[in-house]
Amino acid sequence: MDQSGSIDEFSSYPNTSFDARQTAEYLVKRYGECRAVVESTANLWLKTYEAFESAGIDVRLANPSKTRLIAEAKIKTDRLDAKALARLLRGDLIAECYVPSKDIRLARALLGHKTNLSREQIRIKNRIYSLLDKYDLKCEYDEVFGVHGMQWLHSIKLDGHDQAMLGSFLRQIEFLSREEETANSQIASEAIRSDYVPKIMSMTGFDYCSASVMATCIAEISRFPSPSHLISWVGMCPSVHQTGKTMYMGNMKDGNKRAQWIMTKVANSAALHDPRMRAYYERIVKRHNYNVAITHVANKMLRVLWYMLTENTLYNERKEGLYARKLKRLAGMAA
Repeated sequence: MDQSGSIDEFSSYPNTSFDARQTAEYLVKRYGECRAVVESTANLWLKTYEAFESAGIDVRLANPSKTRLIAEAKIKTDRLDAKALARLLRGDLIAECYVPSKDIRLARALLGHKTNLSREQIRIKNRIYSLLDKYDLKCEYDEVFGVHGMQWLHSIKLDGHDQAMLGSFLRQIEFLSREEETANSQIASEAIRSDYVPKIMSMTGFDYCSASVMATCIAEISRFPSPSHLISWVGMCPSVHQTGKTMYMGNMKDGNKRAQWIMTKVANSAALHDPRMRAYYERIVKRHNYNVAITHVANKMLRVLWYMLTENTLYNERKEGLYARKLKRLAGMAA
C-alpha cells in the first residue's frame, strides 16, 4: 500500500524463515524504505518479524485483541485482515505488542520448557498414586518420590500389566528429573548474569527460578513509566470504567498470566515470612477475604519491585542471611 492508500501489490509466501527472508529482500529491493506490520498469532509471527527486522524494515507487531477493526470484523480472511492492518499502519493506529530482545525470548523458552517438565512429572506422579490406591499401598516415608520413597516404589510388586506400567512411570520420572536438573542449571547460569534476577531475589518469596520468570516477563523496567503501569500490565488491580463523573470498579484486569501466577505464589510466601508484608496482609484480611488480601500484597510487592529495578537497589527489608543462602544456592546450581 502506498502513501495515498492505494494497494500496489498483494502476495503471499509460506511461513518459513527462508521464504520470509526472500520476501523481505524483495520488498526492500523493489520499494526501498518501507514499513510492515504483522499480527501476533501464537508464534507464527516470529519468522516474519525477525526476517523483516534483519532486512532493515521497520516492522510492528499488532495486538489482535486490541485491533478492533480486525477483532470485530464480521468477515475475516487473511486478505481482508492484511488490508486492514496496512490501513492502520498507514494511519499510525497500530495497537502494538512489546517485542523483547532475542536473548529474552530464548530465556522465556527455557523457562517454559522447565515448567512443562514439572507439569509432566506431576501428571505421571498422579498416575503412580492411582496405582498405589488401587492396591491400598501406603508409603512409610514422607516423600514418596524422595530417595527412600523411590527405592520403595521400585521394590513393590503389582499384578500383571500394572507392574510394567509402574516400571514405565518410574523410568519416566527419573528421566524427567534429570532433564529438569539440566534445565535448572541452565536457568541458574542465565540468572547469575542477569541484571534483574539477583535484585528480585532479595525480596522474600523469590528464588532464582521465580525471579527469572519475573525478570523475563518484565524484560525492561523502563517500558513501565510508573509502578501503576507495571501493576496494570501484570493484572493485579481492578478494571475501571468511567462515565462522566461516575466510576465503576470491575473485575481484576486481564494481564500477563505467567507474571500473575508468580506474583500470587510469592505473595503467599511473603505474607507468611516477611514482617512488612505480613502486617499489611493482616490489616487487609480483616476487611476483605483471603484472595483480596493476597492480591493487595502482590500489588504492593510489584510497586516495591518497580522502585528496586528502576533505582538499581536491593529490597530494603531483606533478610541478609537468607539472601546470602539464595545467592550461594544460585552459584551452586550454575556451576
